[in-house]
Amino acid sequence: MSPRQPAEWAEHTAMWTAWPSDATLWLDDLVSAQGEVAAMVFAIADGGEHVHLLVDGADALESATEAMDEHRNVTIHTAKFGDIWLRDTGPLFLDDGSAAAFRFNGWGGKYILEGDDAVAAFVAAQAGRALKTHDWVLEGGAIDVDGTGRALTTRQCLLNPNRNPGMGEAEIERRLAEDLGLTEIVWLGDGLLNDHTDGHVDNLARFIAEGVVAVPEADSADDPNRFAFDAAAQAVQDAGLKLVRVPSVGHLPDDEGKAIPASYMNFLITNMRVIVPIYGQSKDAEAVKAIGALFPGREAVGLRADHILTGGGSFHCITQQVPTL
Repeated sequence: MSPRQPAEWAEHTAMWTAWPSDATLWLDDLVSAQGEVAAMVFAIADGGEHVHLLVDGADALESATEAMDEHRNVTIHTAKFGDIWLRDTGPLFLDDGSAAAFRFNGWGGKYILEGDDAVAAFVAAQAGRALKTHDWVLEGGAIDVDGTGRALTTRQCLLNPNRNPGMGEAEIERRLAEDLGLTEIVWLGDGLLNDHTDGHVDNLARFIAEGVVAVPEADSADDPNRFAFDAAAQAVQDAGLKLVRVPSVGHLPDDEGKAIPASYMNFLITNMRVIVPIYGQSKDAEAVKAIGALFPGREAVGLRADHILTGGGSFHCITQQVPTL
């Protein structure tokens, strides 16, 4: 059996993330995004899990060092990277003590940033894990696993010709089996509207236990993702998995009225907590309570992620866990 990525609820030895560092990318949201990342880091570290924080540049190092204030459970590393989305640029840590890295092409060529293609090797080396590289495009946020060989993904992303042109379902399933030990692929359809990742599954549907999947449920006709949610829920049930519905953020527009791909599903599971992104919406408290109920023994923490979201994701997108061996 090939090595596998353990489920996220399995014990971690550490969590990796990155500090918003490039003012030309974050513009007016830089300082606020840094504050939101700091709040997430403290929620992880204060729960007893060590956090490794990547920082790029002198100004960013200064702001990160000040924000972390020598927290005993935080280690700062300086390295070149494009942006903070370590779920996609970092390695996937496997249950045999190794790590896997895949080709990263900026989410189908949309955002090619200097340094992103070196993040996986740097993180794996710092974590002391041997890295095996695979020459096809796969982002960590495009799959979600329950540790048994099952994985969720979306056709919108993994079958998108901007990733691996010419590779169909059968070939991708073969490679997932060979490279990550994934033997049962549950194919969902489209992800969230206007998601620049082309429908990453970690905004749409998540395993919350072996064979159990959470999917949002829209409660209004103006929710731009109601059809995607219901289609995903049906696919989960058709695959013989148990389905749990949780609240949807609903319609969250930008200044021009365009739907922002905000999702409570981008939660992060740590050893002691489940950290849920919230956005100042009416369903925030209900969502934190509902998701917390899915993880008995862990404290549910809702943290604002509005400014991180301007960069395209949330807490799950910017982290990568290192499983305990």
